[in-house]
Amino acid sequence: MEGSKVYLAIIIVRAIYAGMFVISKAAFNDGMNSFVFVFYRQAAASIFLAPIAIFFEWKTAPPFSFLIFVKIFMLSLVGITMSLNIYGVALKYTSATLAAATTNSLPIITLFLALLFRMERLNFKTKDGILKLAGVAVTMGGIVTIAFYKGRPYLKLLLNHPLVRFHGQEIKDHVSYNSTWTKGVFLMLLCNITWGCWLVLQGRVLMSYPSKLLLTTWLCFFSAFQSFIVAISIERNMHEWELGWNVRLLSVAYCGIAVTGISFYLQAWIVEKKGPVFFTATIPLSFIITMVFSLVFLGEVVSLGSVLGAILLVGGLSCVLWAKSKELKRKKLSNCASNKDVLQDGPPKSDQIENMP
Repeated sequence: MEGSKVYLAIIIVRAIYAGMFVISKAAFNDGMNSFVFVFYRQAAASIFLAPIAIFFEWKTAPPFSFLIFVKIFMLSLVGITMSLNIYGVALKYTSATLAAATTNSLPIITLFLALLFRMERLNFKTKDGILKLAGVAVTMGGIVTIAFYKGRPYLKLLLNHPLVRFHGQEIKDHVSYNSTWTKGVFLMLLCNITWGCWLVLQGRVLMSYPSKLLLTTWLCFFSAFQSFIVAISIERNMHEWELGWNVRLLSVAYCGIAVTGISFYLQAWIVEKKGPVFFTATIPLSFIITMVFSLVFLGEVVSLGSVLGAILLVGGLSCVLWAKSKELKRKKLSNCASNKDVLQDGPPKSDQIENMP
């Protein structure tokens, strides 16, 4: 029964992320400024998480020193504020399906950064090391394919009438031929690099500030402040800050509450039950759900190049995850064997004690 709950939680989390890609794109199609969107999203997340974090972790939280403040502030700046603002611009240039596809490169980028910070090792003399390297190469091939190869035929619904239309929106059947497409792909890759930095450096910050829920709240709060500075310096027209009862308000509430709040809890529970490798291996599911949502709700057109590139990304990710799982399994067996040898040796016998110097 618990196993089925885990798989249900996985589907919910991946559907939430797919919804994030689609609803964010819908808000941008409606004319919402991406920088304003990031501020409202982080503000909503802060308001949602603050009372929960204070209730559960405030009494047990470690001291909030100036050094901790600097670490969390910089982590928020690099991993959230920069990442989300770059993501917003990239999503305007490309599509929700592309955003979901390039997310498959995140574990590969995280591996690169872990190697850079010497948190991970890559041994080229072993099969696992060669498989990891092959996975990285295939992933890079997928990114290049998405960026430069458009290809035909185009995947779209027979009627090609999206369920949701926006005022002033023009559905472009050949969006992949847009001159900004390649720029958007590499911006999305840069977004994943900054997000990978956040994943790697977050572990070090947690060592000095282990309250996960409070840390997430502080990150959202600092990111909201930073994003406000960015947004107000770029968008001075107050009319663009209005939300109203429309897709803009829906997207802000959805990303702030569902993505940051609900999915955060579910991800932590899934990792606790099945481990991080299992959770990361389900990333391609977001791409499949996003592609379906985009075709139905936004009327987006998916080119052959995007599909082939996504397949390469998923293949590269699978190679790396498979090598990592084998590596972890071998380490676990090695540790078990070492513990078994210690138990078999047992304590020294009486005659051994007498002969000791």
